[in-house]
Amino acid sequence: MKHNLKPRPKFPTLVIHSTDNSFSFGYRKNNNPETDELFIKKFDKDLCNNLIVDFNKFISKKNLQKVNKISVSIGPGNFNASRLIVVLARTISQQIICPLDSFSSFEIMAKRIASRNNISTNKESFWIYKKLKHKGFIAGKYEICNNEANNSDLRIREIVLPKVMKELKSKELFFKANYVDEEDLRELLNLSNKNLLKTTIRSWQKVLPLYPMSPIN
Repeated sequence: MKHNLKPRPKFPTLVIHSTDNSFSFGYRKNNNPETDELFIKKFDKDLCNNLIVDFNKFISKKNLQKVNKISVSIGPGNFNASRLIVVLARTISQQIICPLDSFSSFEIMAKRIASRNNISTNKESFWIYKKLKHKGFIAGKYEICNNEANNSDLRIREIVLPKVMKELKSKELFFKANYVDEEDLRELLNLSNKNLLKTTIRSWQKVLPLYPMSPIN
């Protein structure tokens, strides 16, 4: 079935993100970071209901209808929150007939980690990891994609989606996952806008939570 898209202003972007202990929403008008509107909240006892309530408070129906692109983080993070925000993003995408794409939470923080550790050489790779409570790690691998001499704006590619590993290889670069709510939310807005033209209307069907481990971990 083909969808007839209604006219929308250029570039309004909505993003939904979650970490180990928080969830957040971001809205950007006209691809301009100065227009960013952000909402960040720590988890409470009734995340399922309060997620919807807080989302409705964050964005008006009028602004939601203008959204031209939605992006969501799919984990690793809190198991229940990852599931809930992906369901919310998929539902909105279907309802307003809007493209949806996704990024792992490690990919979102990768540029910040690379910058703070002075990793800027083209094709240089590194891992981001999170230690599990019992045994092993969750780790994803990332590569610098800049070909220019000036690496002031790093471009990073995820080459291994976060997965469970028994141990970390000592010969490679590894950095511990570090969630920073506001910085990661703004980076998700940046990634969403850069990926605007690569996403199809029915792309919500391919967006699923990342479950590299079971809830008991």
